[in-house]
Amino acid sequence: MELNLIRQLCSSNKLRWTKHIFIRLAQRDISMEDVQTAILNGEIIELYPSDYPFPSCLIMGYRASNDIIHVVCAPNDSGTELWLITAYIPTKEKWLDDFKTRKVE
Repeated sequence: MELNLIRQLCSSNKLRWTKHIFIRLAQRDISMEDVQTAILNGEIIELYPSDYPFPSCLIMGYRASNDIIHVVCAPNDSGTELWLITAYIPTKEKWLDDFKTRKVE
């Protein structure tokens, strides 16, 4: 998964906002700008190669308020659009202090 492609699609506003992400943003008080900011300054911390309809990844980045945020996204097969799947604020219950490594359950 190419972070440069993901950032290029985001900065060019070639984004496909799914219904699911809109629901989650409203529930979690996360803005669309927060999602884009996180993608543009974040790093890929997990890959999900078997996700449908496209392989996706988890990006850890920062909101405008400098809080850590996680975003799941996937470039489409042709690399012309970035599907935004979900976003959330990671918690210490599920993540180590670096918020990059999941705790083992």
